[in-house]
Amino acid sequence: MPRRQPPQPPLDDTSKAIIEQLQEDGRRPYAAIGKAVGLSEAAVRQRVQRLQESGIMQIVAVTDPLQVGFARSAMIGITVDGDVGAVADRMEQLPEVDYLVVCAGSFDILAEIVAEDDEHLLEVINGQVRAIPSVRSTETFMYLKLRKQIYTWGTR
Repeated sequence: MPRRQPPQPPLDDTSKAIIEQLQEDGRRPYAAIGKAVGLSEAAVRQRVQRLQESGIMQIVAVTDPLQVGFARSAMIGITVDGDVGAVADRMEQLPEVDYLVVCAGSFDILAEIVAEDDEHLLEVINGQVRAIPSVRSTETFMYLKLRKQIYTWGTR
């Protein structure tokens, strides 16, 4: 049986405030964040490092794949016979998968795929995803235009 990750300790209000500052602007200087949350620049730097190392937060540049040379993006709904976790483990290894969730409903797994073109997308779906043992079926939802992509939902 796979080991479960130990539960993360709850975030304190200061860590939540730091996250919210970075959700608004991932390049905001630590000194400015410190001023807003009442900590020194060094203390903010340490907290951000801990938040990143623990997997609670990451700081990245988010792009529209269609605007940076990837002609095809799609969401793939996957239905599994058997162990969903084993299929998800294999899906995590695919470099074209940038978002992966195990879910309830019509599909067991949803995976966002970013590909260079239609041929590349077909190879990923047919040659890699459908080749995973226990994948029963897939349904592909092609992205035509990115209309909204935000990450400023705050914290609770």
